[in-house]
Amino acid sequence: MESNNTTRASSGRLRLRDGILQHYPDVLTPEAIDALEALAGFNSKRRQIMHARIARRAVRFRDGRRIAFLDPAAVIADTGMTVQQARAGRFDGSDIPHDLQCQWIQGTGPATKPRSTVEAGIRNVAYALLSGADGWMFDGEDALGQVDTMSLDNQRNLKIAFALKEPFLRIAETVAAEMNDWTKGFFGRKIIEDWKQQLDFTTRIFRPRGLHLDDRHICDGNGAGFSASMVDAVLYVVNNHRMLRNQGRSIVLYLPKIQTAEEAALWNAILGGLEQHLGLDAGTVKVYVLVEQLEACYQLMEIRAALARRFIGFNTGRWDYINSVADALAWDKAFHNPNIDAITMTYGYMRVYEDRVRRAVNTPDRNGRFALWQGGMEPNIPVGSQKGVAEAMKRALAGGQREQQAGASGKWVAHWKMVHIVRPVWEKTGAINQLGRSFPPLTYTSQDAEDLILLEPGPRTVRGVRDLLSVALQYGNAFGRGFQAAALKPADFFGNDDVLYLMEDMATGEIRLSILWEWLHKQACFTEDDAASGMKAGDPLTPGFFDKILAEEYGKLRQAQNRDVHDDSKDTTLPIAREIVERYVKNPFKAPWYVDLLNLNLNNHDPALARRRIDDYFAAFERDGTRLTANPDADVPAM
Repeated sequence: MESNNTTRASSGRLRLRDGILQHYPDVLTPEAIDALEALAGFNSKRRQIMHARIARRAVRFRDGRRIAFLDPAAVIADTGMTVQQARAGRFDGSDIPHDLQCQWIQGTGPATKPRSTVEAGIRNVAYALLSGADGWMFDGEDALGQVDTMSLDNQRNLKIAFALKEPFLRIAETVAAEMNDWTKGFFGRKIIEDWKQQLDFTTRIFRPRGLHLDDRHICDGNGAGFSASMVDAVLYVVNNHRMLRNQGRSIVLYLPKIQTAEEAALWNAILGGLEQHLGLDAGTVKVYVLVEQLEACYQLMEIRAALARRFIGFNTGRWDYINSVADALAWDKAFHNPNIDAITMTYGYMRVYEDRVRRAVNTPDRNGRFALWQGGMEPNIPVGSQKGVAEAMKRALAGGQREQQAGASGKWVAHWKMVHIVRPVWEKTGAINQLGRSFPPLTYTSQDAEDLILLEPGPRTVRGVRDLLSVALQYGNAFGRGFQAAALKPADFFGNDDVLYLMEDMATGEIRLSILWEWLHKQACFTEDDAASGMKAGDPLTPGFFDKILAEEYGKLRQAQNRDVHDDSKDTTLPIAREIVERYVKNPFKAPWYVDLLNLNLNNHDPALARRRIDDYFAAFERDGTRLTANPDADVPAM
């Protein structure tokens, strides 16, 4: 990208960073710009809804208010439908398209790498489409770095690969051989017989960024932030819809971070406007919704009804949802999560959450249609010692079996190497999905509301603090380098190949800092003695002890080998990660998103500048709930 950070207007409705159009004419095509301009009016509505989201959060903090179910008589925004009608299924849902009927395993990951050429970055797409996954969610959100022009590189690589243009085909042939070499060693067999034929197998899916984020290269005509959601969705659909439909494929998105049915209705309006602009039939763009937010779990049927004919199913993730629970209860001094590894999908509020999702998708619409439930992420990677891999794969299979038996139609994996390890769990059942399994109908009692925040006993240890801090620091460092998805583990396990690295994305950073903030500001007490530190069961996490552990864990990362913490990050992005982690956790006013502070400091290696930006962020947020989300390195003058 050009170093000039001034902007130029493409029209009165949008302003683009200088050089972007010249460097990405194949992505920011006239058709794509026209579509963005046609939808630009939705940006002000988005900003209003995001402001209302922060206002609800502020009221909960101020008044000690818990999230509740909606009034059954209330009308869902922009739908003309009451909450009770939605809960009863009195809406028209979607048939499940042929290429989404069987989604036993969906892989996830971005279509590029940081600061890479097309030839280097597009290898990610080759691994995905050759993996044997039933679907692949190419990520524009939590796993996609945002340094430089990665979001546009991501779109470019997808357009080239989906069209089967060079250099993709040449690279795919090479990647197929590399994949077979690995699988012959691991499985004793090849997984790819005909690489060209294999490229046709996997359903293409894309995840845009959430409604809470602004794009880093495009802003509103008045200089205000412009929706990253709209930029991502528009570029993906405009650049690929003809190709996908000519190949007989569906146009499918995963929608992240939705909190309310009103937000789902906004998404529906945006996608409906895009369809109309492109001359596509209403409901052509299909969507899954990631249930990542506690508030969404109080409005599952309402969200499903708001998306109506485009809604395909829900996905149950782990880290994001835990983070949302911690954030929603940040005001409650008695709400203390245990160690993060104790919060499995069978733990307290997580178990309740999963059960409500599976009951929601198995509630029929008025035409008898059901929806899909895609299970959560398997983050393990089969790389490590023989013992470590064997134990991790045993856990991965057990997790897949539990979700399959619970009613999920499939699962996510974070790496192509896991596809053929977990997929047999569903292959053995023979059923392409579990649509319409019989579960008790959803109810909306006060006990149901309480159960969604159900805590159960669990350990809270010094080891837990160390693990939270170590991974949070490493994640912030990886983000700053452009690796928004990274293989991580606590520093005390560096060099121990019996403990595998886990593929982590933005959600892992969010929840780790959220729990640390919770423990520190609510004076959560340890449940076990820790001889090494002298802490006893019943002692609280104090600011002084947090400072001590932060210094120790940071020191371990500074001393780590290059394979675990890149040497060229130790005086650049790692100190910035420390500044952000320390300020987030110690600030008495809890930040809504770790990603906000990370985004503000992309491409910044100056700790003093980082401190000023963090100060500015908290000052604005504490003053009136304003989140500073604009790219500070883009000079965007107001008009």
